[in-house]
Amino acid sequence: MPALPAPDFAPEVRARLEVDAKELIGRYPVARSALLPLLHLVQAEEGYVSPTGIRFCAEQLSLTTAEVTAVATFYTMYRRKPAGQYHVGVCTNTLCAVLGGDQIFAELKEHLGVENNETTEDGAISVEHIECNAACDYAPVVMVNWEFFDNQTPESVKQLVDDLRAGHQVTPTRGAALCTFKETARILAGFPDERAGAVDASGAGGAPSLAGLRLARGETLPGTGGAKVVSPRHGAHTPAEPSEGTPSSSDAPQDTALSDPAHPAAPEGSEGR
Repeated sequence: MPALPAPDFAPEVRARLEVDAKELIGRYPVARSALLPLLHLVQAEEGYVSPTGIRFCAEQLSLTTAEVTAVATFYTMYRRKPAGQYHVGVCTNTLCAVLGGDQIFAELKEHLGVENNETTEDGAISVEHIECNAACDYAPVVMVNWEFFDNQTPESVKQLVDDLRAGHQVTPTRGAALCTFKETARILAGFPDERAGAVDASGAGGAPSLAGLRLARGETLPGTGGAKVVSPRHGAHTPAEPSEGTPSSSDAPQDTALSDPAHPAAPEGSEGR
């Protein structure tokens, strides 16, 4: 027995989405290049990529539903069942896990009474373990609707979700103010982000992120007693016995065969050929 076709959006919803879809498709020289933004668009409507959303994207781009489904199931940011108003992602990759991410994830699930990729009964919070957020210098990291909450503990995360469920204002560690999961999906589709602080340079790179750059420039790091470390390539010398809190000489960039013309690399046994 053939599968029944997915239901369509209500006429007024479809008409609105078609206007948005036309704008998104018009940004690309090849229509199917707009598939990822269109998936975010339908996710912004329903809180996940439903069969109805897949059918809509396929019709707008003259693709099969199988082609759209293949993409929607490949990328983890597209959910296959409704997300909560606030989607909480706990990084469980190596560094975050070592520093407590696994414990945060376990205690958060127990606190909310849900498992991975599930949503609380009130529809407020969904939970997902996620891979690296490229914020290892702030580990362990939790994201709420893709906004950063750095240096978390099990207690701080449980308080975070309790505040969200109670309707309290919650401020990310850096970046813009929180908005709902659906609102975030619409921003990711490519529509204007009108939140206060959406363009906030102060959240782009804090002290942990910039430490390596400051060391390379010979600048002083906070808490090092004024000591400086300069790369030998810049004509300065690293102290042989650095003081406490100052990186050792082995932390400075070293010459390698690729960067040192006096010691070129060559395949073993090729000398003299």
